[in-house]
Amino acid sequence: MKKIVEVSSLFIERDVDKLTVERIEEMNQRDVAATRPARRYLHKMPKDISKTTYVIPVNEGMVTAYFFNSTEGLTQTSQKPLIIYFHGGGWVFGNMDLYGTYCAHLAQITGACVLLVDYRLAPKYKFPIPVEDCFDTYLWALQGIRYWKVDPDRVFLAGDSAGGTLAAGVSSLCRDRKAVPPSGQILIYPCTDGRLRTESFAQYSDSPTLSDKQMRFYVENYQREPKDILSPLFSPLLATDLSRLPDTLVIGAEFDPLKDDGRLYAEALNEAGSTAQYLELKDTVHGFALYPNATGSEEADCMIRQFTSGRPCQKVQAVTESELKKEGRIKMQQAAQRIHEQEGREKAKEE
Repeated sequence: MKKIVEVSSLFIERDVDKLTVERIEEMNQRDVAATRPARRYLHKMPKDISKTTYVIPVNEGMVTAYFFNSTEGLTQTSQKPLIIYFHGGGWVFGNMDLYGTYCAHLAQITGACVLLVDYRLAPKYKFPIPVEDCFDTYLWALQGIRYWKVDPDRVFLAGDSAGGTLAAGVSSLCRDRKAVPPSGQILIYPCTDGRLRTESFAQYSDSPTLSDKQMRFYVENYQREPKDILSPLFSPLLATDLSRLPDTLVIGAEFDPLKDDGRLYAEALNEAGSTAQYLELKDTVHGFALYPNATGSEEADCMIRQFTSGRPCQKVQAVTESELKKEGRIKMQQAAQRIHEQEGREKAKEE
């Protein structure tokens, strides 16, 4: 985990006093393949995953998106799920090499197509431009469903950290603007309250991968003016109406200043009549999902696969694939034993 914290510093600067526009741009353009630690501790690009680049028109501009799809079974007629992924980075950072390998990994483990959105970033493009970019991209992606052989009933929004905030914002925009809603949303340690007042934010203010100083820098650079943080598109937890939103899986980390953001948002969704589950992974930190050897990453992968495979969010379990398979074998054995015992009782009655 110490090594993973070191690698994370290649893509996000912890000391915000060192940040300039040029420094941010350099980190966002950094080549993962050129850095040995990153090659060792990040996901490798799977050989059986193809990558297609799209340029998508959005309001007063264009954004780039990367489409990842398995090259296996391309002749099959069965439709796949689609995960539209919004990256983290405090609305400021967003290295596409880093997130490209992760989204290719998601495509491999879930069997889904994954669209990674390179939305426009702060401080040049402030709120609400990034969330509007993500909404426009979602609408554009809906038009590509038939071309991509995607199941229209299995379109998921997903994102980590600030990307989780954007996913929640797009879901609410779909409801309010009467667009086709996503089938579900996966929010990985999202920020849901830009006021930054939770207990966990105070308790883990000096977390090794996300400090209070970093979060305040992100919020200040994303907002146009202080009142922006009260908008439900900036702070989803502050929305006055959280009803009629898609089923939501929220994944948290124990030592994360934003863990209360995720937990409170899931609770608020359930109280409003929507359906959500918050699952917290122990002994890990903000950002863990991007690193295959980080504590909690195997469980997060399994949880995402469960949800996108059709398991209701409230029945998703925080386990690894091997643990899930073991549990399945035990349940099958128990079911077989019950059938055997029932047959034994029926036979005894006949005798």
